[in-house]
Amino acid sequence: MSTLTFPSQQVGDFTITAISDGYLTASLDFLSNIDTSAASRMQRDAGQKEPTAVHINCYVVRGAGRTVLIDGGAGGFKQWGGHLKTNLVLAGIEPSTIDTILLTHAHPDHVGGLVNGAGQVTFPNAELVAHRREVRFWQDDGNLSRASERARGNFLIARQVFDAYGDKLRRFDEGQVLPGISAMPLPGHTDGHTGYVLESREQGLLVWGDVVHFPHIQIQRPDVSIAFDQDASVAVTTRSRLLDRVSSEGLLVAGMHLGELGFARIRRMSGKYGRSDRLLR
Repeated sequence: MSTLTFPSQQVGDFTITAISDGYLTASLDFLSNIDTSAASRMQRDAGQKEPTAVHINCYVVRGAGRTVLIDGGAGGFKQWGGHLKTNLVLAGIEPSTIDTILLTHAHPDHVGGLVNGAGQVTFPNAELVAHRREVRFWQDDGNLSRASERARGNFLIARQVFDAYGDKLRRFDEGQVLPGISAMPLPGHTDGHTGYVLESREQGLLVWGDVVHFPHIQIQRPDVSIAFDQDASVAVTTRSRLLDRVSSEGLLVAGMHLGELGFARIRRMSGKYGRSDRLLR
Protein backbone atom coordinates (compact mmCIF):
# COMPACT_ATOMS: atom_id res chain seq x y z
CA MET A 1 0.00 0.00 0.00
CA SER A 2 1.44 3.38 -0.99
CA THR A 3 1.33 6.19 1.55
CA LEU A 4 1.31 9.95 1.09
CA THR A 5 2.75 12.51 3.47
CA PHE A 6 0.20 14.28 5.64
CA PRO A 7 0.95 17.14 8.06
CA SER A 8 2.21 15.64 11.32
CA GLN A 9 3.65 16.78 14.62
CA GLN A 10 5.46 14.86 17.35
CA VAL A 11 4.46 15.67 20.93
CA GLY A 12 6.52 13.51 23.24
CA ASP A 13 5.44 9.95 22.58
CA PHE A 14 2.41 11.04 20.51
CA THR A 15 2.39 11.41 16.72
CA ILE A 16 -0.50 13.64 15.59
CA THR A 17 -1.44 13.62 11.91
CA ALA A 18 -3.90 15.96 10.19
CA ILE A 19 -6.17 14.05 7.80
CA SER A 20 -8.23 16.15 5.41
CA ASP A 21 -11.89 15.34 4.84
CA GLY A 22 -12.15 18.01 2.15
CA TYR A 23 -14.12 21.26 2.19
CA LEU A 24 -17.49 22.80 2.93
CA THR A 25 -18.76 26.17 1.76
CA ALA A 26 -20.05 28.81 4.18
CA SER A 27 -21.22 32.23 3.11
CA LEU A 28 -19.36 35.16 4.62
CA ASP A 29 -22.84 36.52 5.39
CA PHE A 30 -22.88 33.99 8.26
CA LEU A 31 -20.26 36.08 10.06
CA SER A 32 -21.32 38.68 12.63
CA ASN A 33 -19.63 41.91 13.70
CA ILE A 34 -17.83 42.32 10.38
CA ASP A 35 -18.88 43.68 7.01
CA THR A 36 -18.99 41.03 4.28
CA SER A 37 -16.75 43.06 2.00
CA ALA A 38 -14.18 43.46 4.80
CA ALA A 39 -14.31 39.72 5.49
CA SER A 40 -13.81 38.97 1.81
CA ARG A 41 -10.88 41.37 1.64
CA MET A 42 -9.21 39.69 4.63
CA GLN A 43 -9.60 36.32 2.94
CA ARG A 44 -8.16 37.58 -0.33
CA ASP A 45 -5.27 39.32 1.45
CA ALA A 46 -4.47 36.01 3.13
CA GLY A 47 -4.23 34.32 -0.28
CA GLN A 48 -7.56 32.48 -0.06
CA LYS A 49 -8.66 32.02 -3.68
CA GLU A 50 -12.07 30.74 -2.57
CA PRO A 51 -13.07 33.06 0.31
CA THR A 52 -16.11 30.97 1.30
CA ALA A 53 -14.28 27.61 1.39
CA VAL A 54 -13.84 26.09 4.86
CA HIS A 55 -11.36 23.24 5.15
CA ILE A 56 -12.27 20.21 7.28
CA ASN A 57 -9.53 18.46 9.25
CA CYS A 58 -9.62 15.36 11.40
CA TYR A 59 -6.68 14.22 13.52
CA VAL A 60 -5.16 10.83 14.20
CA VAL A 61 -3.18 10.44 17.40
CA ARG A 62 -0.87 7.46 17.67
CA GLY A 63 1.08 6.50 20.75
CA ALA A 64 0.86 4.57 24.01
CA GLY A 65 -0.41 1.59 22.06
CA ARG A 66 -3.48 3.44 20.76
CA THR A 67 -4.76 4.85 17.47
CA VAL A 68 -7.20 7.66 18.20
CA LEU A 69 -9.28 9.66 15.74
CA ILE A 70 -10.44 13.13 16.76
CA ASP A 71 -13.67 13.94 14.88
CA GLY A 72 -15.00 12.15 11.83
CA GLY A 73 -15.48 14.79 9.12
CA ALA A 74 -18.65 15.42 7.14
CA GLY A 75 -18.76 12.16 5.22
CA GLY A 76 -20.32 13.83 2.19
CA PHE A 77 -23.25 15.33 4.13
CA LYS A 78 -24.61 18.16 1.92
CA GLN A 79 -21.75 17.32 -0.48
CA TRP A 80 -19.31 18.46 2.21
CA GLY A 81 -16.01 16.63 2.58
CA GLY A 82 -16.25 12.88 2.41
CA HIS A 83 -12.54 12.14 1.90
CA LEU A 84 -11.55 11.04 5.39
CA LYS A 85 -11.69 7.29 4.89
CA THR A 86 -9.75 7.42 1.60
CA ASN A 87 -7.13 9.75 3.06
CA LEU A 88 -6.71 7.58 6.14
CA VAL A 89 -5.78 4.66 3.90
CA LEU A 90 -3.46 6.88 1.85
CA ALA A 91 -1.79 7.86 5.13
CA GLY A 92 -1.27 4.18 5.93
CA ILE A 93 -4.03 4.02 8.56
CA GLU A 94 -6.67 1.33 8.16
CA PRO A 95 -10.07 2.36 9.61
CA SER A 96 -10.22 -0.95 11.48
CA THR A 97 -7.18 0.07 13.54
CA ILE A 98 -8.92 3.10 15.05
CA ASP A 99 -9.72 2.11 18.65
CA THR A 100 -11.11 5.42 19.96
CA ILE A 101 -12.95 8.39 18.46
CA LEU A 102 -12.92 11.64 20.44
CA LEU A 103 -15.60 14.17 19.50
CA THR A 104 -15.11 17.90 19.88
CA HIS A 105 -18.85 18.26 19.18
CA ALA A 106 -21.60 16.70 17.09
CA HIS A 107 -22.19 19.09 14.19
CA PRO A 108 -22.57 17.24 10.84
CA ASP A 109 -19.12 18.17 9.54
CA HIS A 110 -17.62 16.42 12.57
CA VAL A 111 -19.77 13.29 12.83
CA GLY A 112 -21.04 12.70 9.27
CA GLY A 113 -18.11 10.45 8.42
CA LEU A 114 -18.65 8.19 11.42
CA VAL A 115 -21.45 6.27 9.70
CA ASN A 116 -21.97 5.19 6.10
CA GLY A 117 -24.98 5.69 3.85
CA ALA A 118 -26.71 2.70 5.43
CA GLY A 119 -26.23 4.12 8.92
CA GLN A 120 -23.55 1.56 9.82
CA VAL A 121 -20.47 2.56 11.79
CA THR A 122 -17.40 3.44 9.73
CA PHE A 123 -15.01 2.47 12.50
CA PRO A 124 -16.27 -0.87 13.83
CA ASN A 125 -13.56 -1.35 16.46
CA ALA A 126 -13.75 2.13 17.97
CA GLU A 127 -15.25 3.49 21.14
CA LEU A 128 -16.96 6.85 20.60
CA VAL A 129 -16.18 9.37 23.35
CA ALA A 130 -18.09 12.65 23.80
CA HIS A 131 -18.92 15.19 26.48
CA ARG A 132 -22.07 14.30 28.40
CA ARG A 133 -23.61 17.75 27.80
CA GLU A 134 -23.05 17.45 24.05
CA VAL A 135 -24.82 14.08 23.84
CA ARG A 136 -27.64 15.26 26.10
CA PHE A 137 -28.26 18.39 24.00
CA TRP A 138 -28.71 16.50 20.73
CA GLN A 139 -30.81 13.75 22.32
CA ASP A 140 -33.20 16.20 24.00
CA ASP A 141 -36.60 16.10 22.28
CA GLY A 142 -37.41 19.60 23.53
CA ASN A 143 -34.35 20.99 21.78
CA LEU A 144 -35.32 19.13 18.61
CA SER A 145 -38.88 20.51 18.69
CA ARG A 146 -37.57 24.08 19.00
CA ALA A 147 -35.01 23.71 16.23
CA SER A 148 -35.37 25.36 12.83
CA GLU A 149 -35.98 23.19 9.80
CA ARG A 150 -32.31 23.55 8.82
CA ALA A 151 -31.11 22.61 12.28
CA ARG A 152 -33.40 19.58 12.53
CA GLY A 153 -31.12 17.75 10.11
CA ASN A 154 -28.21 18.34 12.48
CA PHE A 155 -30.14 16.67 15.28
CA LEU A 156 -31.06 13.70 13.14
CA ILE A 157 -27.52 12.95 12.01
CA ALA A 158 -26.11 13.39 15.54
CA ARG A 159 -28.73 10.97 16.87
CA GLN A 160 -28.04 8.51 14.07
CA VAL A 161 -24.35 8.47 15.00
CA PHE A 162 -24.97 8.11 18.74
CA ASP A 163 -27.47 5.31 18.12
CA ALA A 164 -25.16 3.51 15.68
CA TYR A 165 -22.32 3.34 18.19
CA GLY A 166 -24.78 2.31 20.90
CA ASP A 167 -23.07 0.78 23.93
CA LYS A 168 -19.71 1.83 22.47
CA LEU A 169 -20.60 5.46 23.22
CA ARG A 170 -18.83 6.75 26.34
CA ARG A 171 -19.77 10.05 27.92
CA PHE A 172 -17.43 12.11 30.09
CA ASP A 173 -17.78 15.18 32.26
CA GLU A 174 -14.24 16.52 32.64
CA GLY A 175 -10.59 15.67 33.08
CA GLN A 176 -8.56 12.92 31.45
CA VAL A 177 -10.34 10.94 28.75
CA LEU A 178 -7.37 8.76 27.77
CA PRO A 179 -3.84 8.50 29.17
CA GLY A 180 -2.08 11.74 28.22
CA ILE A 181 -5.24 13.30 26.72
CA SER A 182 -7.46 15.63 28.75
CA ALA A 183 -10.67 17.45 27.88
CA MET A 184 -10.77 21.26 27.85
CA PRO A 185 -14.25 22.86 27.95
CA LEU A 186 -14.61 25.43 25.14
CA PRO A 187 -18.21 26.63 25.49
CA GLY A 188 -20.22 28.71 23.08
CA HIS A 189 -20.06 26.89 19.77
CA THR A 190 -22.21 24.04 21.07
CA ASP A 191 -23.40 23.03 24.53
CA GLY A 192 -20.56 20.58 25.11
CA HIS A 193 -17.91 21.84 22.68
CA THR A 194 -14.61 20.40 23.87
CA GLY A 195 -10.93 20.71 23.04
CA TYR A 196 -8.36 18.04 23.79
CA VAL A 197 -4.96 18.71 25.36
CA LEU A 198 -2.23 16.17 24.57
CA GLU A 199 0.70 16.08 26.97
CA SER A 200 3.77 13.86 26.83
CA ARG A 201 7.38 14.34 27.96
CA GLU A 202 6.72 17.97 28.93
CA GLN A 203 5.41 18.78 25.45
CA GLY A 204 1.82 19.74 24.64
CA LEU A 205 -0.71 20.37 21.90
CA LEU A 206 -4.31 21.55 21.94
CA VAL A 207 -6.86 20.34 19.41
CA TRP A 208 -9.33 23.20 19.71
CA GLY A 209 -12.22 22.01 17.54
CA ASP A 210 -14.23 24.88 16.08
CA VAL A 211 -12.76 27.86 17.91
CA VAL A 212 -12.43 29.37 14.42
CA HIS A 213 -14.05 28.59 11.06
CA PHE A 214 -12.31 31.31 9.06
CA PRO A 215 -8.89 31.45 10.75
CA HIS A 216 -7.54 34.33 8.67
CA ILE A 217 -10.43 36.44 9.97
CA GLN A 218 -11.25 35.16 13.44
CA ILE A 219 -7.72 34.88 14.82
CA GLN A 220 -7.05 38.50 13.95
CA ARG A 221 -10.63 39.46 14.88
CA PRO A 222 -11.77 37.14 17.74
CA ASP A 223 -14.89 39.31 18.15
CA VAL A 224 -16.22 37.91 14.85
CA SER A 225 -18.66 35.04 15.40
CA ILE A 226 -20.45 32.74 12.97
CA ALA A 227 -24.08 31.65 12.64
CA PHE A 228 -23.10 28.08 13.57
CA ASP A 229 -22.28 29.22 17.13
CA GLN A 230 -25.00 28.23 19.56
CA ASP A 231 -24.16 31.16 21.85
CA ALA A 232 -22.19 33.77 19.92
CA SER A 233 -21.23 35.94 22.90
CA VAL A 234 -19.91 32.98 24.87
CA ALA A 235 -18.03 31.73 21.79
CA VAL A 236 -16.36 35.15 21.40
CA THR A 237 -15.31 35.15 25.06
CA THR A 238 -13.96 31.59 24.76
CA ARG A 239 -12.02 32.43 21.60
CA SER A 240 -10.49 35.61 23.05
CA ARG A 241 -9.41 33.93 26.28
CA LEU A 242 -8.03 30.91 24.46
CA LEU A 243 -6.04 32.98 21.97
CA ASP A 244 -4.52 34.88 24.87
CA ARG A 245 -3.61 31.63 26.62
CA VAL A 246 -2.10 29.74 23.70
CA SER A 247 -0.16 32.79 22.52
CA SER A 248 1.29 33.49 25.96
CA GLU A 249 2.15 29.81 26.52
CA GLY A 250 3.40 29.23 22.97
CA LEU A 251 1.15 26.17 22.82
CA LEU A 252 0.93 24.30 19.52
CA VAL A 253 -2.67 24.16 18.28
CA ALA A 254 -4.63 22.08 15.82
CA GLY A 255 -8.11 22.91 14.57
CA MET A 256 -10.73 21.31 12.39
CA HIS A 257 -10.97 24.48 10.26
CA LEU A 258 -7.42 25.75 10.68
CA GLY A 259 -6.46 24.97 7.07
CA GLU A 260 -4.66 22.25 5.16
CA LEU A 261 -1.42 22.62 7.12
CA GLY A 262 -3.38 21.54 10.18
CA PHE A 263 -1.17 23.04 12.89
CA ALA A 264 -0.12 26.52 14.00
CA ARG A 265 1.17 28.64 16.82
CA ILE A 266 -0.57 31.87 17.71
CA ARG A 267 1.53 35.02 18.11
CA ARG A 268 0.45 38.32 19.60
CA MET A 269 2.09 41.40 18.16
CA SER A 270 1.07 45.05 18.53
CA GLY A 271 -2.08 44.00 20.37
CA LYS A 272 -3.28 41.68 17.60
CA TYR A 273 -3.16 37.93 17.19
CA GLY A 274 -1.67 36.20 14.18
CA ARG A 275 -0.88 32.63 13.22
CA SER A 276 2.44 31.10 12.38
CA ASP A 277 2.37 27.98 10.27
CA ARG A 278 6.16 27.82 10.25
CA LEU A 279 6.33 25.85 13.43
CA LEU A 280 9.28 26.43 15.70
CA ARG A 281 10.42 23.64 17.98
